[in-house]
Amino acid sequence: MYDTLQTDSKKPLYPGCKNSLTLLSAVLSLVNVKARYGWSDKSFSSLLQVVHDMLPEENTLPKSYYQAKKILCPMGMEYHKIHACPNDCILYRYEFQEMPKCPRCGVSRYKVKDDDDCSSDENSKKGPRTKVLWYLQRRSC
Repeated sequence: MYDTLQTDSKKPLYPGCKNSLTLLSAVLSLVNVKARYGWSDKSFSSLLQVVHDMLPEENTLPKSYYQAKKILCPMGMEYHKIHACPNDCILYRYEFQEMPKCPRCGVSRYKVKDDDDCSSDENSKKGPRTKVLWYLQRRSC
């Protein structure tokens, strides 16, 4: 498994690729964008197919999210999300999991529109989280 990662970290994205872009670095960069912006697996697979078709014919870019995950996670690793305080005070886990605001700095866990009443708990639970930590974790058997 380590050898596969090592090989992919040295394999050029396509023959004659002049910059230091490797299969592993390209896939990792693209998956990070997917994670950051919350793209669906299906939309990401469509993007990979389009980019694959734009690159030279013998490119090694995977054509689907499933293939990309196999490159990044040969040891059974998968992404997990943890919501975080925008000021990096806490992670919303364990005893903080259901809290709408950071107990340390008082900042809302959720993005709040300018026209929303920030004092309302109902409004504080609308919208996306202000900050999300993504990490790799070994899949449980």
